[in-house]
Amino acid sequence: MLDKFQGREPKYYDIFTGLFVAILLISEVTSIKLISVAHIQTAGAIILFPIAYIFSDIMTEVYGYARARRVLWIGFGAVILQALVLMAVQYMPPAASWHFQKGYDLQNAYEHILGFVPRISLASVLAYWAGGFVNDFTLAKMKLLTKGKMLWSRTIGSTVVGQAVDSFLFIGIAFYGVIPTSIVIQIALTQYVLKVIYETVATPITYFVVNKLKKSEGLDVFDYHTNFNPFHFRVEDEAS
Repeated sequence: MLDKFQGREPKYYDIFTGLFVAILLISEVTSIKLISVAHIQTAGAIILFPIAYIFSDIMTEVYGYARARRVLWIGFGAVILQALVLMAVQYMPPAASWHFQKGYDLQNAYEHILGFVPRISLASVLAYWAGGFVNDFTLAKMKLLTKGKMLWSRTIGSTVVGQAVDSFLFIGIAFYGVIPTSIVIQIALTQYVLKVIYETVATPITYFVVNKLKKSEGLDVFDYHTNFNPFHFRVEDEAS
């Protein structure tokens, strides 16, 4: 097993980065709609967003905390850019030919749906920033404690901690004052439980991908000497 990148770029890191950012942005928009699953209310992002944590676990496990942290910051920037563009478009004067279509006020519809995205984005940025770093930090530290064994314990364990921070911050910021507080708490709890179950069920897939990726990349980073400061953006060959 290799612990250093040895001056080369890993083969699949950019693919995971691109997919991670795409999942994050799609989740932003789908979070706007509350859906009912077996009469339980939850945000629509539950379909896709938990995969972001699985990706984060895989990247931390294979490439190390420093590179996973870099991806988190890239996603952070992408979410902010999306929010700013959606807000700019919202406040630009609508074209006369677009404003009303088949009796619908499209500008009003845009403001009620996509106009809600900036608040969703703020909630997501704060929640995922906090939850994501807690998740990756927990996994990296547990990998050292377990000496790289029992992958399931750190993928599930990091999710239990990280998703608690993420779920309650996100739902609280996004929907407090919009819907009754009791529903906000119920949705947060539902999100949390479903995400943990999602991660647990996906454990065999995570094992398969991690093992294949480690073998293909020739990497298995242990963060013994990594700078765990979440504000440290530069990737270095710190791990050994």
